[in-house]
Amino acid sequence: MERSDFNRWEQDNDYPGYIRRITNGFLEMKYIGITEEHPIEQENRLITALLDNGLDLIHLRKPKYSGEKTEQLLLSIPPRYYDRIVLHDHFELAEKYRLAGVHLNGRNPHYRPLSNDYIPTLSRSCHSIEELTDGQRYDYLFLSPIFDSISKKGYRSAFSPEQLTKAGKECVINERVIALGGITPEKKTAIKDWNFGGIAVLGFLWQEPTIAGVIRQLTRLRND
Repeated sequence: MERSDFNRWEQDNDYPGYIRRITNGFLEMKYIGITEEHPIEQENRLITALLDNGLDLIHLRKPKYSGEKTEQLLLSIPPRYYDRIVLHDHFELAEKYRLAGVHLNGRNPHYRPLSNDYIPTLSRSCHSIEELTDGQRYDYLFLSPIFDSISKKGYRSAFSPEQLTKAGKECVINERVIALGGITPEKKTAIKDWNFGGIAVLGFLWQEPTIAGVIRQLTRLRND
């Protein structure tokens, strides 16, 4: 099934409501979490706590995990949250467990569905404003790094405020573009001013990897 057919298809099928909201455009600021590459103690419980407390999507980014290990992590998360989980690797598991979607990147630049009865949301990473102009093929896009990265030392902002302001005014940055890189609560005003539809967080989210800690970080992001 082509992406152009999906909008018609999903209107006639019982597809998860969150997926429909993504497809039709973000109506409010969205909050997306990205996992650390390395294992975290009780990570399944931390992910569950975040989804329990208002995180819209969690991206499982474990580039060194085998398919088996990725599946083990998935099976340790309550199935009720599968429609809010996105995979960066081992895309066959997204179809097997009917996950929210798949995220394309340098390791996995393409996705080809194995059957016609599962069409995931598609997202991809962008590292230049020019790449956003090809964004109509995707449900949403990450643009990074907006600020100096917290999780990747030396990974510095790639954009000036002037560039982002211009792209926002021209709607190149729009409700389907998600800001990633160095996001903290005090930077939300700028993110909104630049017309981003949401924020994705990695380093800030996992600074205190306990249930209370990740809930506190998410609450700060949402409320500050």
